[in-house]
Amino acid sequence: MNKSRLLEGKPLSAIVTFTIPLLIGNIFQQLYNMADTVIVGRFVGQNALAAVGSTGTIMFLIQGLANGLSSGFTVMTSQRFGAGDKKGTRRSVSNAIVMSAIVTILLTALSTLLMHRILHLMNTPKEIYNYAYDYIIVICIGLFSTVYYNLFAAMLRAVGNARMPLVFLVFSACLNVGLDLLLIIKFHMGTQGAAVATVISQGISAVLEAVYILARQPELRLQKDFYRINRQMAKSQLVVGVPMALQFGITASGTMIMQAAINIYGPLAVAAYTAASKVQNVLCQGYMSVGQTMAAYTGQNYGAGKIDRIHSGVRASMKLDVVYSVVVGTLALLLLRPGMSLFFDAKTNIGKMMPYAWPYMIASVICFIPLGMIFIFRNTMQGCGYGLMPMLGGVVELICRMTFAIASMVSGIYVLAAMSDASAWVGAGLFTCLAYRSIIKKVDQEFAGRERAADF
Repeated sequence: MNKSRLLEGKPLSAIVTFTIPLLIGNIFQQLYNMADTVIVGRFVGQNALAAVGSTGTIMFLIQGLANGLSSGFTVMTSQRFGAGDKKGTRRSVSNAIVMSAIVTILLTALSTLLMHRILHLMNTPKEIYNYAYDYIIVICIGLFSTVYYNLFAAMLRAVGNARMPLVFLVFSACLNVGLDLLLIIKFHMGTQGAAVATVISQGISAVLEAVYILARQPELRLQKDFYRINRQMAKSQLVVGVPMALQFGITASGTMIMQAAINIYGPLAVAAYTAASKVQNVLCQGYMSVGQTMAAYTGQNYGAGKIDRIHSGVRASMKLDVVYSVVVGTLALLLLRPGMSLFFDAKTNIGKMMPYAWPYMIASVICFIPLGMIFIFRNTMQGCGYGLMPMLGGVVELICRMTFAIASMVSGIYVLAAMSDASAWVGAGLFTCLAYRSIIKKVDQEFAGRERAADF
């Protein structure tokens, strides 16, 4: 098996080198997600843009549950790869593919049956309701495309290949934009066309990823009996995957409550929040990228028994967090208004939206460092095979978001809703930091015990 660079060299250099293609890829993913809203906002209208934005939290819930499980399944892949276990690596891939299919079928059925009820519970304004339903129902029906697109990319990252996921993501982004223009402008399919473009582009990319793995990534090739689940390994994968899925689900529930609070202030507030959050999301992709790196980095080094290297990696990533937060925080404040203007036609009065956009962005910028902490500590714990504490971090996020969102709905003060994300980041950042310190002590003791046993 080829050795990954995450197992060798200076941790900071290894982390930065692995993170850069992930960052480029994640920014591309946000840009092509933005393409939906930009094209919808300019060619369908402000209400259609608000509708796409209002379904973002629902997408995060449904896709987060599915992708959380899938990402959890590939933690075992990185650990087995780091330990040099060829058979175990391939078996983990087989298990992940089969179990992801089961989960996706269940989630697709539930989400399509309950979507009308979910939109009503979220106080979706009647002006945007039909646009929102047309968009989100297609995303739900095409969930298989999203799940396997992300699963195969996670498998490649698990064995240290960050370059090819970037290639497939750029391809998917370009295809998505082209289909957006075709389906929305030429065929006048509105928000439904934007969703169809997303599903098709990710589905084609998933197929190409699978072909690449079969042709060029021998350590990930399926066993002949891949449809049979190895129960012992499945149990270990579920121990990580289920809490990761629940963590996404819990976090998404908090964002849905926050979106429900935003929705009561009307379509203008929803459109302003949607545009501002899109600008923020693009700038904040570095946090997710470092988190993805730490999952692969920690999993491989845990499998190889290099625990001191995990400590060094966490310290290096925290330094990156501080520097990155200062840079992107400054950019977020400078680019907010010009960034928002991309989503609307020239006739839209952006000035009327800024009172809704500024409070959200300012609160977010102040709390960027805790946001980075969440991704670093959560993914490091998951890379070591611990899923419960990261999930509880999601509970802390839920409580914080829910507190501010409900206070906003009761008081009618928009600023409280705008502060929901920031409050969640602070609470969960502190919690995951303390949880990491507790878990890494257990990991140190575990490997110290193994070393003592080996000496006898």
